[in-house]
Amino acid sequence: MCYYNGTKVTRDEYIRLKHLEKLVAKYNFLDNPMHNGFAYGKVPVVKRIEGKEDFELVEMEWGFIPPADKFPFIETREQLKKFRERYTTLNAVSEELLFNNKMYRDATLHRRCLVLSTGFYDYRHEHKMGKKGQILKATETFPYKVGIKNKEIFYMAGIWQPWTDADTGEYVESVSIVTTVSNSLMSQVHNVKKRMPTMLTEELSWEWLFDDLPEERITEIAKFQIPSSQLEAYTIDKQFRTAEDPSLPVDYPDLSPLILS
Repeated sequence: MCYYNGTKVTRDEYIRLKHLEKLVAKYNFLDNPMHNGFAYGKVPVVKRIEGKEDFELVEMEWGFIPPADKFPFIETREQLKKFRERYTTLNAVSEELLFNNKMYRDATLHRRCLVLSTGFYDYRHEHKMGKKGQILKATETFPYKVGIKNKEIFYMAGIWQPWTDADTGEYVESVSIVTTVSNSLMSQVHNVKKRMPTMLTEELSWEWLFDDLPEERITEIAKFQIPSSQLEAYTIDKQFRTAEDPSLPVDYPDLSPLILS
C-alpha cells in the first residue's frame, strides 16, 4: 500500500523538529525525495528514548523483521532474503496489529514509533478502453504523490523491531508503516486495495509515541483516518522511481480528476 515514501526536508524544518542544532550533522539522511520500500533500505524514524518523554531521530531498515525466537524464526540474512521473496512487511494492517497470532503484537504494545514523510507515492488503476469503446479487463496505472496540505513534513504511525543476525552479529532495527482504510480521496487514488498509511496529527503522534495505552486505544489510533480535506494528491511521471525529482507533477489529459468532497 505505502511502498514509496519521501523525506526531503529543509535544514530549518529539521532543526524545528528536534530543536537541537547539533543533530544537523545527520541531515544527509533526511535528503531523499523517495525511498523505494522494495530496496529494503533505511528510512528516518522518530524513536522514543527508553524511559523518557524524549525522542531521537534514527534510521531503520524499512521492512519489519520478525523476532528470531518466534515463527517464522528468521535468524540470518539468507533466511530473511527468502522470507522477503514471499512476504512483504513494509506495511502492517492496523486492524490486525494486536491479533495474538501476528508477529507485530509485541512491537505494537512496546515499540511504537513515527516514520517521517514529506509525501508518499501510490498508484491509481484505470481500466483500458477497447477500440469500440468497451471497458477492458486490462488496467493502466497512474502514479500520484500524496501529502498533507501546508505540512512540509508529517508523521506516519510505525512499529519497530530489533533483530540480530545469528551468523554475523549484525544488529538491525527494522520498521513497518501502519496502514488504515482509505478515506474518500485515497479510495480514488489507491483504488484497488483502498488502504493508506496512518497519518497522525501532532497530538496523536505524541500519544502513539509516549503514552502507556490500553490495547483498545492503540487500535483506535492505528485506524485513524486523516480527513480527505487535509490531503493533497497529484499525478507524477510514470517513471518516477528512476526520475531525478520524482515529485514533479505530470498531467494526463484523458484521466478523470479526483472528486474532492
